Amino acid sequence: MTNPCAEPQVRSGRSPAAPRRVGYVVKRYPRYSETFIVAEIAAHEAAGLEVEIFSLRPPNDTHFQEAIARVRAPVHYLHTEGVKAASHLWAALQDAAAVLPGFWSELEAAGGEDALAVHHAAVLACAVRRTAIEHLHAHFAVATATVARLASRFAKVPYTFTAHAKDIFHASVRPEALRRNLSEAATAITVSDYNRDYLVQTYGAAAARTHRVYNGIDLQQFPYASPERRPPRIAAVGRLVEKKGFADLVAACALLRDRGLAYRCDIVGTGPLELALRALMQRCGLEDRVQLLGLRPRSEVVAHIRDAAVLAAPCVIGSDGDRDGLPTVLLEAMALGTPCVSTDVTGIPELLQGDESGLVVPQHDPAALAAALERLLTDPALRVRLATCARRRVEAEFDIRRTAGQLRAVFREARSTVAELTRAAG
Repeated sequence: MTNPCAEPQVRSGRSPAAPRRVGYVVKRYPRYSETFIVAEIAAHEAAGLEVEIFSLRPPNDTHFQEAIARVRAPVHYLHTEGVKAASHLWAALQDAAAVLPGFWSELEAAGGEDALAVHHAAVLACAVRRTAIEHLHAHFAVATATVARLASRFAKVPYTFTAHAKDIFHASVRPEALRRNLSEAATAITVSDYNRDYLVQTYGAAAARTHRVYNGIDLQQFPYASPERRPPRIAAVGRLVEKKGFADLVAACALLRDRGLAYRCDIVGTGPLELALRALMQRCGLEDRVQLLGLRPRSEVVAHIRDAAVLAAPCVIGSDGDRDGLPTVLLEAMALGTPCVSTDVTGIPELLQGDESGLVVPQHDPAALAAALERLLTDPALRVRLATCARRRVEAEFDIRRTAGQLRAVFREARSTVAELTRAAG
């Protein structure tokens, strides 16, 4: 059995050199919640890789990450107002045909695709040719990967993509689209062994070239501090949506209050469930114990996690199938020395390693969640033991320099794969 943790091995024989210029395809850039993309690009640039960012749409967030300033890559927005008009699509196709050999024959591969995706792909392919991009990498497995797949055919460069969670499990995912993107990618990446096993079991041969590469974090931005003497405060960070499980956290907080435990719980984030959560807090009489803090700058979020006795991430599988893959906030807390309580959803148990690097409870179980939180709030020695192990775990497997290096090995291998297929076809 192959080890999914291992970096892909370059095949024997002459192999093309690693790409020097890579185009990153994302849905929106920058995006407040997608810190992992910013960290990944910055790590590539620090290693000498030239990156250009291609965003399907402009940003719509009101807060941004300070780390964006470390990224030098230019950003190109593929979306233009009115682009759905037939005249805009036709103009983009004609422009592509003028610069991309064999474009019209390759366009057959776009049959059945959304017109906007075809337009984006044609514009992207022209940009690839113009800027000498040698490889395309998309984040998320459907919309952005579809654009990257079509552009790779039009411009004749390999493409890869990283699949996360919503783009795999959500009820809106079209299996035929995901299967096509998997089968035509030089390599697919996903962020946990759980995800990889699911893709292989569900999509069979189409997912055979799927590798697991964890999302990484920049450990220099998250220095470790002992949690031994921290006040009894529970931190939580995330969008106020069903899959984050914050309703279970509020219920657990009510149980802790009823046991007479002194604590405070602060939740950073906004989202569509804010009013419902506030109503639940009021019914439980927790307004003096639990606070919804809204969005905060990244520096404040880090301080919020660093100063807490425990981080709660009570993730659940939503009614629409949506779920977290491997929450970045867990990695950040583990690096900072804040012990974590989370659930048995997707790849989380492989991160927390069965209560060695954090505590894992069943999803939708406020009583178990409350018990785990109480253990960490009242046992400084347990906090230190878990935090020490968690920091070692993050250093060993989730350092962004390591994970970005694994991705660059995938890019290099993709060029080798395409070169072999081209030789075989010739």
